[in-house]
Amino acid sequence: MGKVRAGDGRPAAPVTVRLREWEEGDLWVLRRTNSAEMTEHLGGPESESQLLARQERYLRLDGDGGRMYVVMANTGEGVGASAGPGPAEEVVGSIGFWGRVWQEEPVYETGWGVFPEFQGHGIAAAAARAVVERAAAAGTRRHLHAYPSVDHPASNAVCRRAGFTLLGEVGFEYPKGNPITCNDWRIELPASPAAPIPR
Repeated sequence: MGKVRAGDGRPAAPVTVRLREWEEGDLWVLRRTNSAEMTEHLGGPESESQLLARQERYLRLDGDGGRMYVVMANTGEGVGASAGPGPAEEVVGSIGFWGRVWQEEPVYETGWGVFPEFQGHGIAAAAARAVVERAAAAGTRRHLHAYPSVDHPASNAVCRRAGFTLLGEVGFEYPKGNPITCNDWRIELPASPAAPIPR
């Protein structure tokens, strides 16, 4: 849980994070996170056709293949951990997990984006901890990895705060033709009894 400072000087209010499954109407979130600022470490903004293709991929993800979520947060004054969705809850970004094979092991990968005005309040780390639970409950793989650029201190700090272990540096091409050096962070997914996942 983090705090967002009130604009009129009042004490900062607690922030409670909730993940909501990705829906048809969430394309605007992709567009919102497609700014030069938010894609600086991902090769820059995507074209509209690339965003539409990404939206279709997000909608198709399900179960063991992964899932995408909108990150919701209660940012209003007096909204605490026990409060449910209310008028102060708003969309603050996105997160998800998806399957891949890494070093001959089927694993999950995760990635996130928090809108600039909500960064620096612990929201991404809280969302990352929540997505660990979702991946453990929805899928069959043992590990969840994150691969932030070595030049992105904020995302690396999120991994550390969310309980991931740094394994070392790895090289990728992302997007294709754009070589980048990333840190490989990994967390072991806890065993979880089969249970319905809240939507």
